[in-house]
Amino acid sequence: MAAHRVVVVGGGFGGLQAVKALGRAPVDVTLVDRQNFHLFQPLAYQVATGSLSTAEIAAPLRAVLKHQANTRVLLGEVTGFDLERQEVVLDHLPDGGRDRRLPYDTLVVAGGASYSYFGHDEWAEHAPELKSLGGALDIRSRILRAFEAAEVEEDPDRLAAWLTFAVVGAGPTGVEMAGQIAELARDTLHSDFRSVDTRTSRVLLIEADSRVLLSFPPSLSRRAERSLSRLGVTVLLDHKVVDVTGTAVAMQNPHGEVEQVPARTVIWAAGVTASRLAAALAQQAGVEVDRGGRVPVGPNLTLPGHPDVIAIGDMVRVTAADGSAVPLPGVAPVAMQQGRYAARLIRERIEGGQTAPFRYRDKGNLATIGRSAAVADIKGLHIGGFAAWLIWLVVHLFYLIGFQNRLLVVLRWTISFVTRGRGARLIVR
Repeated sequence: MAAHRVVVVGGGFGGLQAVKALGRAPVDVTLVDRQNFHLFQPLAYQVATGSLSTAEIAAPLRAVLKHQANTRVLLGEVTGFDLERQEVVLDHLPDGGRDRRLPYDTLVVAGGASYSYFGHDEWAEHAPELKSLGGALDIRSRILRAFEAAEVEEDPDRLAAWLTFAVVGAGPTGVEMAGQIAELARDTLHSDFRSVDTRTSRVLLIEADSRVLLSFPPSLSRRAERSLSRLGVTVLLDHKVVDVTGTAVAMQNPHGEVEQVPARTVIWAAGVTASRLAAALAQQAGVEVDRGGRVPVGPNLTLPGHPDVIAIGDMVRVTAADGSAVPLPGVAPVAMQQGRYAARLIRERIEGGQTAPFRYRDKGNLATIGRSAAVADIKGLHIGGFAAWLIWLVVHLFYLIGFQNRLLVVLRWTISFVTRGRGARLIVR
């Protein structure tokens, strides 16, 4: 009798957890991803600011799964699904193959999400996102090139624009990014340049809501804002970005007035939209995606009318038995728990058992602001400062894949802490 065929789409947090949890199950697993590595996305901003190198936060999928005999990895892009025939449509294969069909008995889709430009996709050219390794490298090159341009710029107005960095969105990624840029300008680069004082740089953190870190308790939001201010970051709350160009960012303030700020470097960390695979699944299942592009799934994360299709992560909206939406934060722990749940659901189905609905166990929320500064909300316990920073370090090292990566990151962080330096300040684009 042929083994149960499981196809997992996406090698991010959720997809990889599902694959690893199926390691000893009586199934044949195929993991499909358009990149050959797993990215530890929470540390992408450290690549963007020169603290870490790309290989230290990414691990080749084949290396991660090399001891898992029931699993194979395919490099390719999923462009669609045929749910009636139980097939995944593959394109852009390494051998040039197009429109290949991959059959499955159970399908797990973990397509993730990308940042949303709120209907202004043209802004992406001038304000790159930080959801990918390519985006992190692009941002790093833009930041470092801005300082290089400032070194040779003679016009005072153009110099001010080169030394103005605008981060849009004050969630954890935006807060962490703004703090790192401020530290880079203040502590790391000021002795590297001769004609320009990098400490005169202006870092703007622009947020349309009334406080930073909206998913945190208000007390921690205020603490984070104070820490950012000490680093020299200008926090602009209740400011809505209305335009982004290659030389400026336009914001609407709380009074409705539009202000044009010359800024050569803009980084986008505001809002997310689900992977296009969510829309492809919704179309096949005859359901509608929500405003964020997410496809609805039932309490056990299966697609309506298709119990053989499980969708997880940022691309789904989980609904309870009564049809109401189950609020879940768009963070890695949710996707990881859903990945392990999907594997358990598959195993228990094969064994003829029943699986209770998915339930997220919130273990807390963490965000770092800068050197020895972070905030943590752990089961109602609010922690800030050095203690929260240590917790943040330990948690991120724990979830980072690979002993070698953990060792290298610890070494990098230690050197950076002692010297205030950053060893990966390379312009590659």
